[in-house]
Amino acid sequence: MKTVVSVSQRSSEFDYDLETEFLGQPFRIIRVGTDGDLSRGEAVLDSVKTEADAIGLSVIHDQYHASRTVLEHPDITRLKASVPDKPITTGAKLRGILQEWAVRHTQSELGHFFDNARVLFMSGQAGYRVARALSEYTDNLLFADPYTDFGVPRLLTSLGQLEAYTAVSAPMMFRPATARAVEAIRHLPLVRLGEKLVAGSLREAVKNAHVIVAAVDELGDFSREQLDGKTVITSRVTDQTLDWMRSRRVAMVVDYSPWLHGRPVGVNVMEAMISAALARTPDQMGPDDFLEVIETLGIQPRILYPDGYRRVNRFAFVIHPLSQQYLTKTPPLDWIANVSPPVVMNIVEKAVAYTPPFIYCKVTGVQSPTGDEAEGWLITVGGTPREIMAHGPEFTYSRLLAAAKLAKKLGAQVMGLGAFTKVVGDAGITVAKRAPLPITTGNSYSASGALWAAHEAMKRIGLVGIGASGKMAGKAMVVGATGAIGSVCARLLAKAVDEIYLVAPEPAKLLSLKETIERETKGAVVHVAGTADRDLEHMDMVVTATSGAGKRVLDIMRVKPGCVITDVARPLDIPPEDVAKRPDVMVIESGEIELPGQVAMKDIGLPKGIAYACLAETIVLTLEGRFENFTLGRNIEWEKVREIYRLGLKHGMRLAAISGVNGVFSEEDFERVRVLANRQ
Repeated sequence: MKTVVSVSQRSSEFDYDLETEFLGQPFRIIRVGTDGDLSRGEAVLDSVKTEADAIGLSVIHDQYHASRTVLEHPDITRLKASVPDKPITTGAKLRGILQEWAVRHTQSELGHFFDNARVLFMSGQAGYRVARALSEYTDNLLFADPYTDFGVPRLLTSLGQLEAYTAVSAPMMFRPATARAVEAIRHLPLVRLGEKLVAGSLREAVKNAHVIVAAVDELGDFSREQLDGKTVITSRVTDQTLDWMRSRRVAMVVDYSPWLHGRPVGVNVMEAMISAALARTPDQMGPDDFLEVIETLGIQPRILYPDGYRRVNRFAFVIHPLSQQYLTKTPPLDWIANVSPPVVMNIVEKAVAYTPPFIYCKVTGVQSPTGDEAEGWLITVGGTPREIMAHGPEFTYSRLLAAAKLAKKLGAQVMGLGAFTKVVGDAGITVAKRAPLPITTGNSYSASGALWAAHEAMKRIGLVGIGASGKMAGKAMVVGATGAIGSVCARLLAKAVDEIYLVAPEPAKLLSLKETIERETKGAVVHVAGTADRDLEHMDMVVTATSGAGKRVLDIMRVKPGCVITDVARPLDIPPEDVAKRPDVMVIESGEIELPGQVAMKDIGLPKGIAYACLAETIVLTLEGRFENFTLGRNIEWEKVREIYRLGLKHGMRLAAISGVNGVFSEEDFERVRVLANRQ
C-alpha cells in the first residue's frame, strides 16, 4: 500500500486518515494540519518521512508570479529541505492545469460566458493561471491583493500591474519581520478603524464584480446583496458549501478541484498520489503524465448551480434626450429652465450635446423562462435630435464610441443604439467597426414589433375577421416593398393576411419579390403595382417603408375608414398633420415590448417593465448569449427579423403597447376608430 501524507498550514480540525484505491493501487492518505505553526510542520514531516511514499504540502500561497519569474515561498523551501529524499509537492503543476482548464471548459460549454466580465480575484497571486486564461476573454480583471496583503484600498487592474506588485511585495512578505510588522500595525486602533473602511470598499468591489475567483473561506464576510447573481471560481465545493452559496444567491460555481470516490481532493494530495503511483518525483512528471491520469480518472471541472440553472448576461443601451423639453425635466437643468428665458435653454441644449456619456440607470430583474437573466445600463449621450442632426456624423460617432468604452468598463457584452443615434451616418456600421464590443441598432425587432402591433390593432378594432386559411381575411399593402425593410415586412405580412399588394417604382424587383413570397408562403395571393393610387382605398392595412424622406408616399384622405397604417420608415413617411386629418384611421409608429421578470428600470417614458423594441432587441440578444453585431446599416435582413421575433418569444417577450405619433394608444383610441369606421 502506498502512503501519501498531506501537511497543511491550515487548521488541524479537518485532519483525516483514510484508505482508498488510485490508478489500480491501494493508498493510505493522511492529512495533518499544523495550525499555521511552521516548526510543527517540520516536526510532522520528520515523523512521517519513513512511511510516506510522497508528501503533499499545502501552504496558503506557494508560488508568486512576477513577470516571467516564478518565486517560491520560503516556507515551502524550508519544509522541502526537511525531507530532501522524498517526493514532495505543493500541487502547483496540476493546479495550474485544472484552473486553466476550468476557465476554458466553462467558456466553451456555455458559449462566450466570460466575454468582457468584470472578474475580481481575492488573490491574483493564487489565481494567476486563472487570470491568464481569462485575459483572453476580458480586459476587466481586478485584483484585491493590496487589500488582503496590506489593507490598502486599491485594486490592481491588469496582469501587468499584478506582476509588478508581486515583484515588489512578495520578497517583503517573505520576510518574517515584515509579516510581523504588518500584523502589529493592523492591531493599532486607528488602523483597525481604517480596516473597516477598507472592508466596505472591498464589499463594494465584490458587489460590482460579475465573477469572483476566491477560496471558499475568503467569501464568508460577504452578504447576499453582494454575492447575488455572481459566478464563483473556486475549489473543493461540498454540499455544505453549495448550501451556503444558495443562501447568498450565488448564481453559478465553477469547481476546478479533482474529486476521488465522491469527495474533493486537494491538488497537492492528488499530485503526490500521482507521483507515488508512477514512482516519479514531481520534477520528473510532465504533461503526458497528468493528461493520462486526468483522462483515466475522468477528472473534469464542475459547473454547479446552487439554486437551479441561472445565467446572468449584461448589456448596455444608448439613449439621448428627444427634445429640449426632456432636458427641462432633468436635475439640475430643471431649475435652470424655471428661472431662465428660452434663449438660455437653447445655449444649454447646445452645451449638453458636448457632455461625456454617463449612466442614466441600471436595469435589473429581466428574467427569461429559460432561467437566463439580463442586467444592463442605460447610457445617456447629451445631444437632442436637433443637435445630432446639426453636426456631422463624426460628432455623434465620437460620443457613441465614448459610450461603448464606458459600457465595456462596466462589463456589458453587447450595446444597442437608441433613437437618433442609430440613424446617424451609416446607421451603426462605422460605430460597430470601431467599438470595443458588439453593436446592434435594434431595427430588426422594431420592424417586427411594428407589424406585430399592426396585426394586434386590427384584431382589437375588430373590422376584419379570420378567414378559412387562418389568416386575416383582408387586404394589406406595402409601400416601398422592394426596399430592405419593405421586403421584410412584405414577407411577414404574406403569412398573416389573405391578400398582399406590393408597391414600388421598380417592376423587375417587384416581380422577383412576388416570386420569393409565393415560393416561401404557399397559397399567398400577391399583387404588384408601381404606385399606391390604384388599390389604396380597398386596403385594411398599409405598411409604409420607403426611403424617400420628405416625399408624400400616399394620400391619407383616400384610405378607407378603419384602416390600420404602420409607418416603419425613419424618418416617418406620414407627417403628424396628415395623421390628424383622419381620426377614423389608426397610424402606428411602433410596438412596445413587455420584458419578462420583475424589471427595475428608471423612467424612459413608458409604463413599468415596458421597453422600446430596439432596447428589447438588445436584451433578447443578451438573454440568448448572442454577443455579436446583429442589426446594422439601413438594410434589414429578413432572416434576422424572423430570428429576433422567434428568440423574443422564447425568452418571454410580449407585445405590450401600440404607439402612434402622439404616444401610446388607449382603449378609447381603438374604440374611436371602430365607431367612426362603422358610421361610414
